[in-house]
Amino acid sequence: MKFILKWLLAACALLLVAYLYPGVQVQNFGSALIAAAVVGVFYTLLRPLLIVLTLPVTLVTLGLFLFVINALLFWAAAGVLDGFHVNGFLAALLGSLIYSALMLVVDAALKG
Repeated sequence: MKFILKWLLAACALLLVAYLYPGVQVQNFGSALIAAAVVGVFYTLLRPLLIVLTLPVTLVTLGLFLFVINALLFWAAAGVLDGFHVNGFLAALLGSLIYSALMLVVDAALKG
């Protein structure tokens, strides 16, 4: 039950990102649900692999390259889907930052 609630809240977070930032567009709630699932899968499966592969760059940049990894995964998810669109890398960077902040709030709310 908690998984479904987190998925629904992640979709709401994506809709809020699209509302707050014009560089990210989501067509409807159904597209947001699919996009939240794809972003979640990318962050769960691909992010650890990319972190290991780019460890030297991440260490040299004192961890700031992790923002680039998150943005690339956010942008890649938008590239795979039809109802979710991101207008370039800078939009992906800002959108992923907003989305990550909102998901921190969701995680804190679900734990408490």
